[in-house]
Amino acid sequence: MNLDLSLYLVLDPVQCGGHARSLGITQAALEGGVTIVQLRAPEWHKRAWLALAVDLLPITRRFGVPLIINDHIDVALACGAEGVHVGQKDLPPEVVRKLLGPRALIGLSVSNEQETDNANSLGTMIDYVGVGPVFDTPTKPDASAALGIEGIAALCARSAHPTVAIGGIQLSNAAVVKRAKPGGIAVVSAICKAADPRLAAQQLRAETFQIS
Repeated sequence: MNLDLSLYLVLDPVQCGGHARSLGITQAALEGGVTIVQLRAPEWHKRAWLALAVDLLPITRRFGVPLIINDHIDVALACGAEGVHVGQKDLPPEVVRKLLGPRALIGLSVSNEQETDNANSLGTMIDYVGVGPVFDTPTKPDASAALGIEGIAALCARSAHPTVAIGGIQLSNAAVVKRAKPGGIAVVSAICKAADPRLAAQQLRAETFQIS
């Protein structure tokens, strides 16, 4: 499955309002142009993760879009998701690659030059890096300090892998983020909490078309 980071939805089922609403929001977001979906549910137990992932897969696959599981490799294996996104304190990407195999999509979060250089040295152990946070965000209170546009631009230029910018991105600032020249933008509340997720995705997608 092709990797298109243009509009990356980080699906938080708590922000969406539960299991059923998460499915509806995902469907609408995909209709609006989301190109990749990551399930991230830090407040949920693994059985709930798995149940939602199993129900998400038919939806994402109907659109030819990868489903990525945040952190939990066991959930990804159990449901057959296309990949996993890991952070700096999770299992090393080379271990994840060994467990998931050569076809899996593996993303890694980076927030500074050293982490980006380390990611570069991983080569094909990873497929992309999530660079951030761009702005301060309540979605992930334990995140590193905001890097701002210049900081994101520097890491995107430094990275040997495709990049997706994440952290506090909304429709109101997405056009500014494009100055950093990431491969795409990742959003959480901009779609999960939108009154019309399809329209929100369409509007954000219009911004990502201009990223180069």
